[in-house]
Amino acid sequence: MEVLNVLLQAAATSFDAVGAAIGAGLAVIGAGIGIGKIGASAMEAIGRQPEAVSDIRMSMIIGAALIEGAALFAIVICFLAL
Repeated sequence: MEVLNVLLQAAATSFDAVGAAIGAGLAVIGAGIGIGKIGASAMEAIGRQPEAVSDIRMSMIIGAALIEGAALFAIVICFLAL
């Protein structure tokens, strides 16, 4: 009976680590997709209105920073859940 308890505890901790790793990976993938879409949209907007480059660039940087901050927060939460 003691061996079974030890094995169950070991299995539970490994599933926690796997869940945290999957959550962190999904957060990074989502952030990468989001920042990629922001960059693509910004390049398209600059191509359509070259005179608004500075405004578009500033909006792109702010949006990318917000996404990056949210992804970092998600990664920290995943590893705090261990």
